[in-house]
Amino acid sequence: MKRFSNILLVVGEQADYSAALKRGATLARNNRARLTVCALVETVPSDMRMPVLSVTPREVLDVAIARKREWLENTVNSVATDGVSIDMEVLIGKPFIEIIRQVLRNNHDLVIKCADADSALREILFSSTDKHLMRKCPCPVWIIKPTERHKYHRILAAVDQDPEEPLKDALNRQILEMSTSMALAEYSEVHVVHAWEVFGEALLTSHKWDFSEADFEAMLEEEATERRHWLEEIVKNYGTSADTNHADVDIHLHVVKGPAQQVVSELARELTVDLVVMGTVARTGIDGFFMGNTAESILGQLDCSVLTIKPPGFTSPVTLER
Repeated sequence: MKRFSNILLVVGEQADYSAALKRGATLARNNRARLTVCALVETVPSDMRMPVLSVTPREVLDVAIARKREWLENTVNSVATDGVSIDMEVLIGKPFIEIIRQVLRNNHDLVIKCADADSALREILFSSTDKHLMRKCPCPVWIIKPTERHKYHRILAAVDQDPEEPLKDALNRQILEMSTSMALAEYSEVHVVHAWEVFGEALLTSHKWDFSEADFEAMLEEEATERRHWLEEIVKNYGTSADTNHADVDIHLHVVKGPAQQVVSELARELTVDLVVMGTVARTGIDGFFMGNTAESILGQLDCSVLTIKPPGFTSPVTLER
């Protein structure tokens, strides 16, 4: 089971932070982890001038920091955190950069953040800061929907098969470990989805080849069976499929033919899942620069909380140097 030891929780005045704070405190208690709650203050623009007011940009920033610190203390104290000891930090600068620097400085192994209130509509549930974190933060990022249920009923884990990419196997293991760990804590179901497609299917079905339609359908059935066997094999150490008995985690398998972005988002809506756990993969040669078209597209269609995980060896493009 994946255990966290050093959690960073990001709160903001524009979001309903109470759900995220309660979840962070519960997770810290269950994992005996350190919990740091932080809030952000953006830097004063370098070209800011207020000579008539006899106020310097530094004075404005100092007041903003003091007020944010007071707000943060009141925020943490107003939510029942079950006696969990909480450190507090006010970070100054561009939000996603300073959050990642905080992770790098203190070796946080999980970032929890509430989706911003100004992105409450489904098509913009995740803000620019959220997406920057999911692309570039070196540790897992858990973005919590403000209106989510107190307890998760269903968790959807999206896994992928790629024989030519060994990192995918390690990433799949991380996704399953975190999904089942969350399910144990939440007493929830885990649904594992694998979407697959046939390369060149349009050409195979539109061109005249030396095989029949029945041959093609048989090939599809064989491929689906092989994919199902692969999925059963990788989940066997984490729980159970729906037709076997296991006392810990109830796992349901979904092998669906179709584009991953469509399959994952449609299944999430059909099952009314509370959390999607998925991997993000950087483009080759550009460390942390982009999540990949599939992950980006899936996020744009989800209306639930999301936990994103980086592949092993991921390097963030954000550094501690300013």
